[in-house]
Amino acid sequence: MANFFKKAFSDMKENAKAQHEVDKANFEAVKAESKANWEEAKMSPAARQEKMQKEREEQIAEAKARTAAAQERIDAAKNSK
Repeated sequence: MANFFKKAFSDMKENAKAQHEVDKANFEAVKAESKANWEEAKMSPAARQEKMQKEREEQIAEAKARTAAAQERIDAAKNSK
């Protein structure tokens, strides 16, 4: 019986340590994201517009690549019949 409690408390201690590491990593991520948001908010309107345009161009390029890959799959499926 004593070994049962000893093992149970040992397991709880290990789980608490692991959860603490997860919480610590999440806190650091939120802190970094918050700082990035703050820095972006301080950007000039022209710089912000340029950044948004780059993001849109990246999204368009990604969508075109996905479309091309899908078209290749369609062509491959048609040719395998």
